[in-house]
Amino acid sequence: MRTGTLVIVAYLACVVVATVWLRLPTSIIRDSVPDVGALTAAYLGLTARGHVAPAVGGSVVLGYLVDLISGTPPGLAALVLGLVCLIARAAQQRLMVRGTAMTMGFSAFVALLVGVVSLAVRMVYGVPRAGLVVDLQHIALVTLATAITGPLVWRGCRRIDAAFARTHRERDAALEGLAP
Repeated sequence: MRTGTLVIVAYLACVVVATVWLRLPTSIIRDSVPDVGALTAAYLGLTARGHVAPAVGGSVVLGYLVDLISGTPPGLAALVLGLVCLIARAAQQRLMVRGTAMTMGFSAFVALLVGVVSLAVRMVYGVPRAGLVVDLQHIALVTLATAITGPLVWRGCRRIDAAFARTHRERDAALEGLAP
């Protein structure tokens, strides 16, 4: 239930961000769309309770929904977000994402990881793309925008986790960003 709620809210946030960013005034700002789907997939990986399968499944479903609204090749975002969830799960034991600076840094790392993996997958499978310089510029802009909006997305995810908490102690831990 928790994973499904996070996926639905993240998808709606992706739709809103895509709509709003399309209306922004300059092309540089329009090209730097924050990657809300990647942040949510990383959050699912970091906070996976018990088994990782529901978190990865939720990330893949979110990636597929992002594929539908973004116009990327089918399965590209689903594959990348599933991998991001697994990488975040692997980092879970060594990393505590709390505080604005750490959240922004981890959000930038996630956006950079998504950009590089996506570029590599597109290169391997021969998906048409812009030149390498344009791709790298796009990755840099998306990384910056994702780092700036990361704390807001993570705060929303933590609020959803707090709503699903069974005890007051779990609720406080979720709001503070402690792993359940």
